[in-house]
Amino acid sequence: MRSVIVGTAGHIDHGKTTLVRALTGVDADRLPEEKRRGITIDIGFAELDLGDVRVGFVDVPGHERFVKNMLAGAHGIDLVALVIASDEGVMPQTREHFDICRLLGVASGLVVLTKADAVDDELLELVRAEAEELVAASFLEGAPVVAASARTGQGIEELKAALRATALNAAERSSDTVTRLPIDRSFTMRGFGAVVTGTLVAGEIKEGDEMELMPAGRRVRVRGVQVHGAGVRQAGAGQRTAVNLGGVESSAVERGMVLAPVGRLRPTQSLDALVQVLADAPRGLRTRQRVRVHHGTAEVLARVAVLEASGEVEPGSEGFVQLRLESPVVALPGDRFIIRSYSPQQTIAGGEVLDVHAPKHRGRERSVVGKRLAALVGADTSARLVLFVESAGERGMPRAEAAARTGWRDEVLDAALAEGVKYSMIVESEGVFIGSEIFGRLVRAAEAEVEAHHKREPLSRGLARETLRERVFTHVAPEIFRAVLKEAEVEGALVSEREVVRASGHSLRLSPADERLRERLEQVYRDAALEAPTLEEAFARAAPERGQGREHLRKILQLVIEAGALVRVREDLFFHREAIERLASSLKDYGARHEPERLIDVAAFKELSGVSRKYAIPLLEYFDRERVTRRAGDKRIIL
Repeated sequence: MRSVIVGTAGHIDHGKTTLVRALTGVDADRLPEEKRRGITIDIGFAELDLGDVRVGFVDVPGHERFVKNMLAGAHGIDLVALVIASDEGVMPQTREHFDICRLLGVASGLVVLTKADAVDDELLELVRAEAEELVAASFLEGAPVVAASARTGQGIEELKAALRATALNAAERSSDTVTRLPIDRSFTMRGFGAVVTGTLVAGEIKEGDEMELMPAGRRVRVRGVQVHGAGVRQAGAGQRTAVNLGGVESSAVERGMVLAPVGRLRPTQSLDALVQVLADAPRGLRTRQRVRVHHGTAEVLARVAVLEASGEVEPGSEGFVQLRLESPVVALPGDRFIIRSYSPQQTIAGGEVLDVHAPKHRGRERSVVGKRLAALVGADTSARLVLFVESAGERGMPRAEAAARTGWRDEVLDAALAEGVKYSMIVESEGVFIGSEIFGRLVRAAEAEVEAHHKREPLSRGLARETLRERVFTHVAPEIFRAVLKEAEVEGALVSEREVVRASGHSLRLSPADERLRERLEQVYRDAALEAPTLEEAFARAAPERGQGREHLRKILQLVIEAGALVRVREDLFFHREAIERLASSLKDYGARHEPERLIDVAAFKELSGVSRKYAIPLLEYFDRERVTRRAGDKRIIL
């Protein structure tokens, strides 16, 4: 059976609650003060079974002082029943409630002329004409207009038939997003503990689910689920739902909080949005204006940053703004919201969320931001995701961030990511995504930096990977850095070795003089054997004429090291590899002659190698690192 949520809307004392009672038999006024004063103060709920469709009513207060309570109930409705009393006609709150429904994107509904028994036919037709004039050129134009009387029962069956037909023709809710239950009530039930209620706007909730109470970030467990007072195994989108929660006291739960899957969504205090300002608003929206934002069941204060060149969204027009919230909310792209003035409180605008984790926009960026937001309006899932990924810039967007920014279910998100990669709009690297154009720029930047290094340092084998990362990829995720190097290698531009990156066409071409210098340096260390010289001694022996600077000599020495001819034993202490290999062979022979202990102390090692303690200790430590020996007290075991 299909379930829809119908919200009442209209002026105070126009019979909304009485009409719901006539349809369902339930008095939606639950508070003692509501009973005493005879007016609706907070939202109430009732259910009507129409055979092949189940209607959940959200009855809202009509008094202007309680519009914020009305907004808490109006966020999740599928249809609106615009209630107009036949003996009064359209009144101020009729118009404000109707404007709110339009701004919230309610797509269908009907008009109910209540108290039809209190007027004659002529006046009833005048009120009908007034109602039709109000809804002209809106989503309610051409909708059923039903005259009814809760007192006599006139028109009630006709109204039920109109409700059924309208409900069956209402658009299905999107199934793209993860579960969200904006909470409008919380209380303690004896023997059960904390209970929260709300309209389940997306997804499903079932007993045993682990969920997160946001924006507090508190984990809770679903102990039980009810839909309109009856226990169920699972509640689905579009149903009025009560959830018994474990792991939290009802006093810790407030209207405006949201139940969502654990770790899936993130609170935000910055929203980019498209807003529409009402034509009869006293003034437009201006930068730095303080307003009240009603999103879901939450009401938060915010500052407006207008992203239009004029700095204002005038009455009767629409434009892009950033809302900087004073308290966090849980929002998703596509959500609708209402803006009311700070004081006096009056509905002035509404709009659609476009980006829920928007960075603060500087003035000079606003034209670019405006183009991106315009592209987001009406974009399909793939296009929207590509725009989000591109907005992350060089740092890229991990999959978890994409999930939080869109709120999509896994299958929807993965399909959009796959399509973006397939059509080369985005690039993936180990679960991090980046715009293709930005990725291409990073590849070119890496190639240019390596080429520039070769020009500066022609005797260098290549640019150290870490140096390249610090110079070009400071704000880039490590996964993307690795992907850039891999792409440059695939293109044949760069070669990435263990510690350095070089251009694929780079090769060392030494001048005859430098080649002779390289040979002399190696010979110095070969002749020294295990009596290794200091760097200054090696340079002096290799270039006695002092024609070369020390830095140039170090570069030539580095070439000898990279060729494998020298072994670094300690900082600036090098031995020729041939000498090290001969000593390692002598050690193994010594060990074989001293089976089974295979032990050698420092004195024996000095005698074996023919070196002083100055060299013996560094050499033994080197052999320990290379697993030729292993320290055992003040001796070594030859492995």
